[in-house]
Amino acid sequence: MKLTGSEILVECLLEQGVDTVFGFPGGAVLNIYDALYKNSGRIRHILTSHEQGAAHAADGYARASGKTGVCIATSGPGATNLVTGIATAYMDSVPLVAFTGQVATSLLGKDSFQEVDIRGITMPITKHNYIVKDISELAGVIREAFYIAKEGRPGPVLVDICKDVTAAAAEYEPVRAENTVLGIGLSEAEEAGIAEYSSDIAAIAAMINKSAKPVILSGGGVSIAGACDEVRALSEKASIPVATTLMGLGSFPGTHSCFTGLLGMHGSRTSNMAVSEADLIIAVGARFSDRVMSKVSEFAARAEIIHIDIDAAEIGKNIRADLAAVGNIRKILREVEAAVEKKDRSGWIGKISEWKRDFPLKYEKDGVLRPQYIVERIYELTKGDAIITTEVGQNQLWAAQYYKYTRPRQFISSGGLGTMGYGLGAAIGARIARPDKTVIDIAGDGSFRMNCIELATAVEYRLPVVIALLNNSVLGMVRQWQDLFYDKRYSSTTIDRATDFKALAEAYGAVGINVTGIDEVDDALMVAFASKDKPVLINFIIDRDEKVFPIVPPGAAIDNLIEE
Repeated sequence: MKLTGSEILVECLLEQGVDTVFGFPGGAVLNIYDALYKNSGRIRHILTSHEQGAAHAADGYARASGKTGVCIATSGPGATNLVTGIATAYMDSVPLVAFTGQVATSLLGKDSFQEVDIRGITMPITKHNYIVKDISELAGVIREAFYIAKEGRPGPVLVDICKDVTAAAAEYEPVRAENTVLGIGLSEAEEAGIAEYSSDIAAIAAMINKSAKPVILSGGGVSIAGACDEVRALSEKASIPVATTLMGLGSFPGTHSCFTGLLGMHGSRTSNMAVSEADLIIAVGARFSDRVMSKVSEFAARAEIIHIDIDAAEIGKNIRADLAAVGNIRKILREVEAAVEKKDRSGWIGKISEWKRDFPLKYEKDGVLRPQYIVERIYELTKGDAIITTEVGQNQLWAAQYYKYTRPRQFISSGGLGTMGYGLGAAIGARIARPDKTVIDIAGDGSFRMNCIELATAVEYRLPVVIALLNNSVLGMVRQWQDLFYDKRYSSTTIDRATDFKALAEAYGAVGINVTGIDEVDDALMVAFASKDKPVLINFIIDRDEKVFPIVPPGAAIDNLIEE
């Protein structure tokens, strides 16, 4: 059958199982939006308040659901407004397909109105990207884009479509997603969705068997691969404690006796000491970022390292690996778990338990409203079952430390890029993906004000997301560094601009609540959790000098922690 380019786009989205797209219209995508209008009963479009919000919402949708997120923007500034969201998804390996409009092919390269080379701009922050100038290529490009976004290590793909292509007509033949034919030179194993590993399972098992003090480091790749059960099985069979990266939270139950906590700059003392004393680190789906290792020369200095990952480029990139396995994490872990001996490492596990008892996360419990208490009460009142999104900064770390994540896709945060303004858009996407779950954005006022306009989106679509605003009237994490490492020179970090966040929420049509005392916390949270069709913003007024502890000073080893 003959369809326009815009109609082909819609049909290809439906082929891929897409039910929701996030976007903002403009001249170069008018034909696409006309096709979306005509197909509104088949595919849902969420109109965000800003293109960056669309990208973050698509990202949150993908992280919460495990599906590929989709966003749409027009050419020029619409496309460039997606860039931060695309980079966020790239750094955290989130499957995302971003469609941008482009000027007509006859206008390319002429500095036309709203023309920008978005393909060139996004080349370093996408797995792959395209510009479509010929309608005969459109369906194949879209199908490839979705395959690439999901295969191997996931990530964002950009498809830039010239406006005349969206108006032109061509024959369209439906293709089932699993039968998509690729022309990009992938190996047979990759086309089958299986990358073979490149190390000896027996050698890995032998290294684990001889270890007296092993530690598993579980990263975000474990959740992405659906390998959480396999990590737990290995830990329990071989009595191995488990630390996680920030992105790995939820990949191993935070309530499990073998869980040691977050590792790295703001990690628990137990995790940091365990890795520092370990004789073996088994890193799974983790990339050894600078926030995890800090001083590289002293990271796990007594340990051999096994690195298991889908991406061969990560092996040896930041730290040496004594043994590596590259490929499907679930498959590798199953074979490793089958090959290792059942071990009683009661001495090592006992030491871990002592550290957990002697060095718990702590804060002053003196009746003052503190952010740690707020996050603890959110955890307790939701019975640990909510999806938590975050902005970036202190709020992000308090959310990581004081909420116990027990399943994957429960903690949604910008880990690699550290994108301020991420949390509300992500919460919108997560709530649409998982309407059965309470979704809470734990936010700081500095980050939240960047994209607070997405409150309008949450109100319009009757999404009862909760914003727990930890409002200290400063850029908290930057101020903390200025306090600890810059002799209290608070340069441009005080943002007490007299913004009435309760009134702001109400102006958008949301519910606003102010909380200034510890005795008001539970009532405010219960009101928020009871909302069925409106977002609720709780403005928690906290002290500007509240800090995130522990913290490893810049350049120090991870066992050199400041705890107060």
